Amino acid sequence: MRIDLHTHSTASDGTQSPAQVVAAAREAGLDVVALTDHDTTAGWAEAAQAAVELGVALVRGTEVSARAQGTSIHLLSYLQDPEHPALAEELGRVRDARVGRARQMVERIGRDLPVTWDDVLEQVGGDVVVGRPHIADALVARGLVVDRDEAFARLLHSDGRYHVPHYAPDGATAVRAIRAAGGVPVFAHPGADARGRIVPDAVFDELAAAGLAGVEVHHRDHSPRQVERLTAIARRLGLLVTGSSDYHGAGKVNRLGENLTDPAALAAIEEMGTTEVLRP
Repeated sequence: MRIDLHTHSTASDGTQSPAQVVAAAREAGLDVVALTDHDTTAGWAEAAQAAVELGVALVRGTEVSARAQGTSIHLLSYLQDPEHPALAEELGRVRDARVGRARQMVERIGRDLPVTWDDVLEQVGGDVVVGRPHIADALVARGLVVDRDEAFARLLHSDGRYHVPHYAPDGATAVRAIRAAGGVPVFAHPGADARGRIVPDAVFDELAAAGLAGVEVHHRDHSPRQVERLTAIARRLGLLVTGSSDYHGAGKVNRLGENLTDPAALAAIEEMGTTEVLRP
């Protein structure tokens, strides 16, 4: 069984609709795919309909923004109740903060380069969590950069002159909110040191004490050294090990199914979650 537990659609910063992500998963030979857009569940209904029609099992989830020791982290929440206030209210605060942050960043960039907030809005549609990837798309459309990668490397990285931080809950708070909503929290790409700062081992202990269920060990942004480190941490703390693509359509080079999750780990996630894996 081929299981990929981390993908994004146009409901956040992917380039394909939720239905197209499911269709792409089928074309890639996946049996199970998780839709985990940033801080939203807006794509769940469309993805669920496509999953039934196309015969792909769907894990409904969310990638939740958080912070730990001053470092931005992400937590994958699987199979939660999307209406539960403990998590829904936090996600609403994060979405509002993301939009405010994006507007401020565009204002800063606009002092030096010909790009506006209207340019960014042209890159999004519907119920979308606006973020830095959409600013990147606006810069590409303006011919100011070649692609998203160049936009992030030159203008949008977290240590750059245009960066603006945004609200995100403390990691342990986010884990507890996910658990309260009946979700299963998994630490997303925690060893991606090429992206910037990563958290020390002690943070894993703190999150595990709050209810962390697993660690996304197998990810293209993890070096062999980080895979070894994260595997050891998961074993020490009794956490599940997952693997996934972090697929964004054309927004990143990541390909569906390039890293996979063991069926036993998915079974454990489903046993802990409130909602079921949607099977055709």
